[in-house]
Parts: sequence; C-alpha cells; structure tokens
Amino acid sequence: MNSGMYSACAALVTRMQSLDSIAANVANSSSTGYRAQTTSFGTALAQAVHHGNLSSLNQSANSFSQLTSSQLNQAQGMLTRTGNELDVALQGSGYLKVQTGSGTTYTRNGNLQLDSTGKLVTSTGDAVLGEAGAIMLDKGPVSISGDGTITQNGSIAGKLAIVDWPSSKNMVQHGSSNYAAPTGAQEQAGTATVQQGALEGSNVSSIDGMVQLIGAQRAAESMRHVLNMIDTDMNKTAADLVRVS
Repeated sequence: MNSGMYSACAALVTRMQSLDSIAANVANSSSTGYRAQTTSFGTALAQAVHHGNLSSLNQSANSFSQLTSSQLNQAQGMLTRTGNELDVALQGSGYLKVQTGSGTTYTRNGNLQLDSTGKLVTSTGDAVLGEAGAIMLDKGPVSISGDGTITQNGSIAGKLAIVDWPSSKNMVQHGSSNYAAPTGAQEQAGTATVQQGALEGSNVSSIDGMVQLIGAQRAAESMRHVLNMIDTDMNKTAADLVRVS
C-alpha cells in the first residue's frame, strides 16, 4: 500500500475521533457542570526498522497524523440563579466529591437534593460526600456558606468536600458531568467558592461547537474522497499491469 493511502487513512481516523469528541461536547452543551473535551493531534513517523533510517523525502511521505491526547477544558461555566437552597455552583477550581455504586467520582453538577433518609445526594441519587463522609440533613431551611459549610437549625450539619488536582485537565469522564481523578494524581483541597441557590452551566458554546462539528465533518469527508481517489488510481494501475503482462 502506498504512503498516500496510509496518510489518508490515518487522517480519516483522527478526524473521526475529533468528530466524536466535538459531538459529545455539543450534545452536553446544556448539561449542568459539564466540562468540554479538547483533543490534541500530532504526527507519527512510519520507521523502516529493518532498512535503516528513512531519508528526508521518505520521512515527509510517511508522516501520519494521530490523536495524542484528550483533556478537559477547565474554563468556568456560566452561573445561573435557581433559588433552590440545595443547589450549589462552584466558582473557581475544584469538584464536589460523590460516592457512586462503582466508586468515588467528582462533579461540578450541584443540582442536589435529599433522599428519603435525609441524605444529601446528586440528581442521580449518588451520595454527596462531606469532609466527614455522607451528609445527613433534617427538614427545614439550609444555609451553605462560601467554603461549603452547611448549617441547619443553628448548628453545623457538615461541610462539602471540594477537591482538586494539579493535573485536573487529565480527569476521565464518567457520564455527562461526572469525572474520575487523574491517574496517580494526589488529591488536594479545591479553591472554589460555593454559591448557594445557583448552578454552573456547561462551558461548551453551542454555536462554537456546531462550527467545529461542521469543520470536522467536512475534513472527514475530504479524507474519504482522497481515499476513493487513491483506491480508484490503484485499481486502474493494477488493471494496466495485468494488460501489460
């Protein structure tokens, strides 16, 4: 197979990966606390291991694009007042700590509520963790201060655990707005300020996302067109060789 075919195939794969990432961002542009995924691309050189180093010309002809990384965009989403006393928005760096059936995850989706036992949970029913574990509340007015301290009936009921990591861009997405900690990273206290009665929206611009989506679709179609041209040319060459022989 010639270098053009390899290059076009590699380019198509990377464009499809980019398309998947952009489509996920657009689909979650209205999801509370969602962080956009950004992708980075690089080039890989097809080295001829058994034939020495490639010449400069061969290096140029055998340099293929590939997806090198996918990271979270940590830009602040827009805060919207809801008036719900259990809703919290984080302004700054940090995540709420959540206990799910599959382990601990982290989120900026502060759409909180109480379950039937009085436990503070997310909208999906997962326990929101405080610095001393799960947070239990009674019925009645709740006050949440900027550092996450929860006060009810004149006494402290708990404090939201707000955590962060030096490499938070490398967090792994679990669902629409839940994330796993970066591999091997040391958890530290977040610096975010808690805003009671508000929610943070997605940091995805739906308009920008649609523009990126159209661009990625056009790039992918161009690579398909190139592959079809190369395939047609190769078939024609093969047919000519058969006639000559």
